[in-house]
Amino acid sequence: MNTSAPLVDPVARGRRAPGPSLLQRLARSDHLAGWAFVSPAVILIAVFALIPIGWSLLLSLQANNLIAPSHYVGLANYKALSKDPAFRSSVGHTLVYTLIFVPVSVSGALALAVALNRNIRGIRFYRLAVFVPLVTSTVATGILFLWLLDPTFGLVNYLLKIVGLPQQQFLQSPHEALYCIIAMTTWGWLGFDVIVYLAALQGIPADMLEASTMDGASRWGTFRSVVLPLLSPATLFLVVWSTINALQLFDEIYVTTRGGPLGSTTVIVYYLYQQAFQFFNGGYGAAIAYVLFVAVLIITLAQLWLGNRRVHYSS
Repeated sequence: MNTSAPLVDPVARGRRAPGPSLLQRLARSDHLAGWAFVSPAVILIAVFALIPIGWSLLLSLQANNLIAPSHYVGLANYKALSKDPAFRSSVGHTLVYTLIFVPVSVSGALALAVALNRNIRGIRFYRLAVFVPLVTSTVATGILFLWLLDPTFGLVNYLLKIVGLPQQQFLQSPHEALYCIIAMTTWGWLGFDVIVYLAALQGIPADMLEASTMDGASRWGTFRSVVLPLLSPATLFLVVWSTINALQLFDEIYVTTRGGPLGSTTVIVYYLYQQAFQFFNGGYGAAIAYVLFVAVLIITLAQLWLGNRRVHYSS
């Protein structure tokens, strides 16, 4: 009889060694490390974004002056918006601004990017000059244009006088102020659009351009048939980005015109600011914010849906 063979319990033979516990698996998981790294940002977003979003939705259903206790009014604030002529006027100003600002800024940036996408002497200086307005603060930009467009002492009116053209009121005219704001914001945001287009242009394969030229295409034909399709992802991004920024215009209005003259530059966000923080209609202001949020969401989704049908994501 062999007594050296170990005795094995037939019951224990079918058992396996216990695996790691749930806490042990979590501790070894890369997901836990990833969430640990992003947790500060997640907490900040939750505290300063998600919670205020939920609170403002509740606020939009209340009559709240931000001081006294509030009471629930349901959809009364939203119903009042449909009958508010000042709100409709602010919507009209916002739409006019957006419909002019977006195509002018995007097309102007494309033209400048094409002009700057070449190897010439001083090209870095020219690119820097285009980018400088973007890093200039909104306050500084507003003060600069207030001086340039001053009806009495402004440089622009001085130049108009030299060439024999009539002087203008610019930001003090109800018929001109909004277009001056468009010019100012286009100048300020042009650098961002140019940088995006420059990056896209430099990512186009040179052999595709050479093949188009060898096939007999003209410079305009190459640009239209090769360059523009390959720039379509950047164009879609800039159109969506510029539209969202345009619909939320506020800083430039606050610094320069404060919604005037005669309300001609009162856009949606500035009207929201007036209602919430000047007239203390907190619930009404929150309702305006949510209407704007829904409008921006619908317009953005529509742009993405329409744009994706024409965008070429690969060469």
